[in-house]
Amino acid sequence: MSVLSTLRHPIIAAPMAGGPSTPALVATVSAAGGLGFLAAGMIDTGRLVADVAEVRARTDRPFGVNLFLPDPGGVDEAAIRAYAERLAPQAAQRGVSLGEPVGGDDAYPEKLAALLADPVPVVSFVFGLPGRAAVTALRERGTEVWATVTRPDAATAAADLGVDAVVVQGTEAGGHRGGLPDDDDYGLLPLLRLTAARCDRPLVAAGGLVDGPSVAAVLAAGAAAAQLGTAFLRCPEAGSSPMHRAAVASATPTALTRAYTGKRARGVANDFLRQHDAVAPSGYPQVLHLTRPLLAAARRDADASVTNLWAGQAHPLARDVPAAQVVAEVSADARAALATVVQRSSRWG
Repeated sequence: MSVLSTLRHPIIAAPMAGGPSTPALVATVSAAGGLGFLAAGMIDTGRLVADVAEVRARTDRPFGVNLFLPDPGGVDEAAIRAYAERLAPQAAQRGVSLGEPVGGDDAYPEKLAALLADPVPVVSFVFGLPGRAAVTALRERGTEVWATVTRPDAATAAADLGVDAVVVQGTEAGGHRGGLPDDDDYGLLPLLRLTAARCDRPLVAAGGLVDGPSVAAVLAAGAAAAQLGTAFLRCPEAGSSPMHRAAVASATPTALTRAYTGKRARGVANDFLRQHDAVAPSGYPQVLHLTRPLLAAARRDADASVTNLWAGQAHPLARDVPAAQVVAEVSADARAALATVVQRSSRWG
């Protein structure tokens, strides 16, 4: 029996790296009948192991862990040096130095080894497709493998690897793009329909989904479940900062940018994004390490004009309510929306 078939509600809490995704949020969503996901990105392996143990202590329901795949591409070191020169005065104004723009694999081998040694119900991947050996090893231990795609042909490749489900992420999604660096910007509904036409695996829709009617739309378009991230950012169980919560509650539009991490990600637009997006180089995690001290100082100063404020396009619809309430009410509103469509369609003939 697949994990998706055990859910009481077709609601999945997206893995939000950088703080918002907490064991409390994951466990609450799973206990409420959805599926919570831990974000393993940008934390060390010891923290991942501790977070998994805490989720298990809070609930016996299934949950998942999301891993960042290492970026195999090279970087333009000259462009990153030029970006560092551009940002240096801002860092100096806050009394910090920029970080070293080093590469790295986010301890991917160690995290994968930990999840093979102590299996969890689901492991999902972003920033590309996992290797066949990793998929096979996880599935042999009873772990379902989900791959995140942002273009239709990647879904076919994921199915060929033997994954159990495919997360289809539209460009409306908050945070980092989950596919390869140069993927096209497909909106969720076109991507979902194109993927459904060529992929025989269960599809999980992600991107701009915050309320019941939007979830109903993707269920009608072929998704088995909906992955929500921004919808949970204002919940008390989330680790979002007060500044981040305020930005999500605002009506300020979002934009995709490399300015913060060197990888395209969607956040609430602010001065830093507008000033640096056009010249920010591609290079993850190099740019992430470069900007970390500056962004940490901006968070210390509660300066929303500089801090990255990840959020999806529909962020003003997110509410300040408990996570279990989000799961129950979004699911109920989706059922109601689908029933309304059926009622309306009865008049079309």
